[in-house]
Amino acid sequence: MTDDFPPGGNGAGEGEQGAGQPRPWFPPSGEPGGYGQPPPFQPGQPAGEYGQPSGYGQQGYGPPGGPGQQPYPPWASKPQAPKPGVIPLRPLGLGEILDGAFTSIRRNPRATLGIAALLLTASAVITAALSLTLIHYVGTVTLPSPGQRLTNAQAAHLLSRILEVLAPTAAVSIVLAFIVDTVLTGLLTVVIGRSVLGHKITAGQAWRLARPRLPALIGATLLIPLTLAGLWAVYAIVLVILAVAHAPGALIAGLAVLGAIAGIVLTIWFTTMFRMAAPAVVLERQGPARALARSWRLVRGSFWRVLGITVLAGLIVVVTAGVLQIPFSLVAAMAGGGSSMLPGTGGNVAGILISAVGGVVAGAVTRPISAGVAVLLYVDLRMRREGLDLILQTAAGGGSTPTGDEFASLWRPGARTAQPGMPPEAGPGAEASQGVPPGPGVPPAGGPPTW
Repeated sequence: MTDDFPPGGNGAGEGEQGAGQPRPWFPPSGEPGGYGQPPPFQPGQPAGEYGQPSGYGQQGYGPPGGPGQQPYPPWASKPQAPKPGVIPLRPLGLGEILDGAFTSIRRNPRATLGIAALLLTASAVITAALSLTLIHYVGTVTLPSPGQRLTNAQAAHLLSRILEVLAPTAAVSIVLAFIVDTVLTGLLTVVIGRSVLGHKITAGQAWRLARPRLPALIGATLLIPLTLAGLWAVYAIVLVILAVAHAPGALIAGLAVLGAIAGIVLTIWFTTMFRMAAPAVVLERQGPARALARSWRLVRGSFWRVLGITVLAGLIVVVTAGVLQIPFSLVAAMAGGGSSMLPGTGGNVAGILISAVGGVVAGAVTRPISAGVAVLLYVDLRMRREGLDLILQTAAGGGSTPTGDEFASLWRPGARTAQPGMPPEAGPGAEASQGVPPGPGVPPAGGPPTW
């Protein structure tokens, strides 16, 4: 058997090809889609052109970079957001918010750790002095040992002595804690707000900028617990009315449980919705009531994100404070001989002072972290909703450090970036604040930035 076709045909009835000639491997050039017989190779001819199918170059699909064709342009990379300070000027992620809070402390420790340490030290000195004074003039309170049984008269005497010693100290401590926390929040908000643009200020400058806002900040801080107290007051009044009306005990118990659950949920909800009130007071110069309403509008639609970041930051603060206080607690326990460190209940002077120092150290580190997360979360919400990143980018590109009034104008709702030939009332951010569709290059409220 041979591979040659018989004379007069090619084995498929396609006509005569000549005796002894093999079947060609390429289709005839006259058929549709045929490539045709490749031309003979010429010396110097590029290898990429040899045997190129007919019609390949005619349809514009020639090889890239071939003769007479322009090479493809390089792939354009996405431009990065500017980062003049501790965060990039664009919507932030969780890691960037936490990193920005720690970076603010690292870059300006005197105006963060220093301010916190100074205020907390003053509070601790006043509280410790009051405790030692009470111990000296009133005396200590001897707590019963474990397993010891007290008569009714002994229990009443012990309770009265505890109230005599601890009640003044507790009242003063609560008032001082409120004042220190409010002042510290205002000062740290100014410092961290400036660090967003890469500006480093001193503690004195932070005090001059935050001092006019402290009364409004105290008012906003008081409004939040008063609002929550109103919710629980309604709950208590309902239970009292049911009890006076001699309602069934099962009904009162059921409503008490359901009301307690609802009260806890509402407390968490209102606390989260008012989380941005302090930055609104200090940076936007809002009044107390307006600041709470402003915080409500910013957090609305981002409740779970704000709650999650706040809880995570709170856990970091609690763990950090606990770790920092461990050595001081151990030393205080050894100095006090294992007795209680409650003021006026047997703890000696050394133990009280060591515990106070531990509280100052822990608070000086953790308070700036908490304030930094709150301010940067506020900045993130505004960048996502109002295009604040565009305004801050323009301010950062100006090259000069804005004064107090200029800096405050950047944070006001509907702030505009000044551009050549643009009137003061126009600019990026104005459309979003007035409900007008944004123009070219300006993202809508809540939309992504345009870089």
